[in-house]
Amino acid sequence: MSGARAARSVVAAGSLLAIAGTVHCALNARLLRVPPPDPPLVSERVSLLMPARNEAERVGPALEALLTQQHLAQAEVIVLDDQSNDATGDVLRRLCEPFAHAQVVSGTAPEPGAPGKAHACQQLAALAQGRVLVFVDADVVLSPYAVASCVAVLRGAGLDLVSPFPCQAAAGLANRLFQPLLQWSWLTALPLRRAETSARPGLSAANGQFLIADAAALARCGGFAAVADEVLEDMALVRAFKRAGKRGGIVDGSRIAVCRMYDGWPQLREGYSKSLWAAFGSGGGAAAVCALLVWAYVIPPLAALRGSAWGAAGYGAAVLGRVLAARRTGGRCWPDALAHPVSIALLTALTARSWLGHRRSTLTWKGRRLRGVR
Repeated sequence: MSGARAARSVVAAGSLLAIAGTVHCALNARLLRVPPPDPPLVSERVSLLMPARNEAERVGPALEALLTQQHLAQAEVIVLDDQSNDATGDVLRRLCEPFAHAQVVSGTAPEPGAPGKAHACQQLAALAQGRVLVFVDADVVLSPYAVASCVAVLRGAGLDLVSPFPCQAAAGLANRLFQPLLQWSWLTALPLRRAETSARPGLSAANGQFLIADAAALARCGGFAAVADEVLEDMALVRAFKRAGKRGGIVDGSRIAVCRMYDGWPQLREGYSKSLWAAFGSGGGAAAVCALLVWAYVIPPLAALRGSAWGAAGYGAAVLGRVLAARRTGGRCWPDALAHPVSIALLTALTARSWLGHRRSTLTWKGRRLRGVR
């Protein structure tokens, strides 16, 4: 085979991968569970739990929304100040004081090298009295019926864990390039309904920004204590559920929750650098996934610039996939979807940066140094 023919075959194969991913994305978009807009009253006791570390500037709207959830007959709110060194504790106490069903507790330090969030969530779970535990990050703002809607999905679908994926508020160029990859990735690559029941670790996805769990099931799988050392504690938790024979997965949270993770490129870079090394299981796994993504979503557009019909087809499929994911999850379609190859290139660069930091033991998060290669 000549070099030109081999190059055309590489482009064609990459474009077929992009087309297959977009077809799967369209199928998932139809199968994604949607919490009901008008849920029934939740009669069982629900614990609303929020860990907060150095969140004084942004926790207000999230906590106010949590304190005023509707259609919950029996609810408690427990907020944990995770050893903040800003005014987070004062803000939490001021907001919770008028509510008899709310309390603020002080957290203890995690083990050295651990990220700390799983440790904070485990402390909250130990204090909770509810049959349903709801974990909400300090940058997630819920609609008034968000929790009741998600409990309806949890119980109605016979699941043990649901992860309602919030709408990601992406302001600024870096966020608009990168944040949509969160929703796009699982809509494109994960068979959602099969993932709910499959015990295979690879068929797992969750978002710790907003999690609803059956309390008894969480205890049986070891709870957050079982994933205390994990930088991606949400993914590790859903895998622990599956090992215990439990069921769970992602549902659509875009109409009931909004999250603004990062305010600009420095925050985004540091936030993803701390965890991307753990997203693919190993260094070899990360390299293989990134190579596959570049093959499917970077090489065809480059070939299209040189007149390749296959390249144009692959690029068109990639853009369509981004548009489908954005429309299904409350994201922005245009012109952002046109920059999908740039988004994939950025993901590859950040993954390499994350692995380098992990190997050098230089990663930190919110003032805590993370454990590097052991």
